[in-house]
Amino acid sequence: MKILTDANIGQIVKVDKNDAKDSLKERLLALGLTKGADIEVLRKGPKDNLTVYKIRGAMIALRKEESNYIEIV
Repeated sequence: MKILTDANIGQIVKVDKNDAKDSLKERLLALGLTKGADIEVLRKGPKDNLTVYKIRGAMIALRKEESNYIEIV
């Protein structure tokens, strides 16, 4: 099992599963993190705590603890 945090800059991955709970799960789904969605890793911040992703044409920054809930293939 790989999680979104494991993806490297420039890599394009697909969402396999969203393991978040409650309001965080709803927020991630609203941002386009649904099963089968393509995600491109654009850049990572200091200490890899904040990462910018391109999801369905939008640039979205997620914290490491948020992207740990997203399983990828």
